[in-house]
Order: sequence, then C-alpha cells, then structure tokens
Amino acid sequence: MSEAGKPRQKLIIITGSPCVGKTTVTDALFTSYENSAFFDGDWAWCVNPFSLDDPRLRNGDKTMSFALSTYLNSKFDYVFFSSVVVMGEDIRGNILNDITAKDFSVIAFTLTCSEETLLERHRKRGDKNECSFFWLHKEPHPGDYVINTDDKSVEQVVEEMKRIIDERKV
Repeated sequence: MSEAGKPRQKLIIITGSPCVGKTTVTDALFTSYENSAFFDGDWAWCVNPFSLDDPRLRNGDKTMSFALSTYLNSKFDYVFFSSVVVMGEDIRGNILNDITAKDFSVIAFTLTCSEETLLERHRKRGDKNECSFFWLHKEPHPGDYVINTDDKSVEQVVEEMKRIIDERKV
C-alpha cells in the first residue's frame, strides 16, 4: 500500500518472442483496466539494421524509461509495457532503474508458444523476414510469470493474466 492506504500503481511488463502475441494481448489487457496506459517499447528500438550490440540502442532504453516514468508520474493505476528486449536482465534492469516514479510494483509476464505456433503467427502477420527462434528459446527473466499461449485465445490469455494481476495486492 502507498500513501493513505491507496493501492500502489502497477507496472505490468509483457515480454516474449516476436509474433508470440505481446502487442495483441497487451492491447486487450490494457483496455480491460480503467485508469491505465500502454507503451509498446518495441517502437523505441525500431531501427534498421537491428542489432542488440548497437550501443545506440541504449537511447531506446532511455526512451522507454522516460515514457514509463511519464505514465507512472501521471498517476495511472496500471501501466502496461510490452517489449521483446526486456527479456534480458541487464536491459530490463537499466530501464527500471531509470524510471523516476516512486512507489509502484512490477508484475512481469513472459509469453511463449511452440515453434509451430510461432511460425504460423509469423506467416499470418505477413512478415517477409525469416522467422527466428532466438527469443523463443531464451530463458524467461527470473520472477516472470510464464504463460504458454498455444491453443489459447487472446481472451483466455488476458483472463489468465488478469487473475494474477488482481491477486497481487502490492
């Protein structure tokens, strides 16, 4: 609890491989909560060519921290943040450490699926790039709730996540 017994704000992080359903699920989840905001962090890293080793991407991390700080300092009860790159402990830690807001809790989810499901979603999206399993096979960030999205509708995944979010008191 924060000041005057009011529940703390919740920063909800949703990560996982490209095409796993992060944006679709986050959009549906965000619209189900009043007084909420949604930031798709992948846009902060939308560069060509893309390389995790490019030091300029640290600017994208700062953009994410700034946007999340702005939403949290604006007193949204729920701030939803989706991004592939926050699977990594260092990147997530740097982004969270640079948030200027105080007294919020973090609930994090890693969405996953089978290679077959990922290939099918990649095809449906019409992505002309080769489908990579790099992110799919990365270990989830320690402490994340892992949700397998195989054979589940968006609504089913959202309901599963809502149960977890609503059960967390802080």
